[in-house]
Amino acid sequence: MTETVTEATELDAMSIADILQALPHRYPMLMIDRIVDIDGDESAVGIKNVTANEPIFQGHFPGNPIFPGVLIVEGMAQTAGAIVIRHDSTADKKSIVMLLGVDNARFRKPAGPGDTIEYHIAKMHRRRTVGRYKAEAKVKGTVIAEAEITAMIVEATP
Repeated sequence: MTETVTEATELDAMSIADILQALPHRYPMLMIDRIVDIDGDESAVGIKNVTANEPIFQGHFPGNPIFPGVLIVEGMAQTAGAIVIRHDSTADKKSIVMLLGVDNARFRKPAGPGDTIEYHIAKMHRRRTVGRYKAEAKVKGTVIAEAEITAMIVEATP
């Protein structure tokens, strides 16, 4: 009789403090509030709580506030970047992630105040410092946007 041994994948999370440590972004350009279900640099879910008091809604669009698609893509990229930095971090080296490309971006439905956007990120492939990630933005389980994100890890300058 043979026994099959399977390894359980332990999923992790990042609080806002962890995200601020991993990314150089700060308000108003930080597009994620927390990251859950992290599996190394393979996958994760970033969370963005969209609130009515965000400055973007003063001009986009008064009376019909819509969270801009470009900021949804930025949230996707920040989620991927944060998990890569966390996965690759070492005590002696500080790195940042630079966006190289956004491909096949599609916007399906708008998001607005009161919505919680989930950025579902999955690694497509990675070679040394360059990685490519498939990303979907969802609200209540419905895909509102999708894209393929390519980024490169670079050493941060002091």
